[in-house]
Amino acid sequence: MNVEEQIRNFIAEKILFKKEYGYPDETSFLEEGIVDSTSVLELVLFTEKKFGISVDDSEITPDNFDSVKKLADFVRSKNSK
Repeated sequence: MNVEEQIRNFIAEKILFKKEYGYPDETSFLEEGIVDSTSVLELVLFTEKKFGISVDDSEITPDNFDSVKKLADFVRSKNSK
């Protein structure tokens, strides 16, 4: 399962409480109301645990956490360091 699939599955099951994510990977979480401030924290914890990376508070920005694509790119960039 690739990074995007794991993120989509987590959001669908743990945040939206659905079986499928159902949005394009570029869809803004904030603009579409997919996540709120509490959900962002859940995403951060999931990202750290699932992908074995450390997320600094300064990295919790829309550039990194506002779509499946942005989050997957962020995870890959952290794993390549």
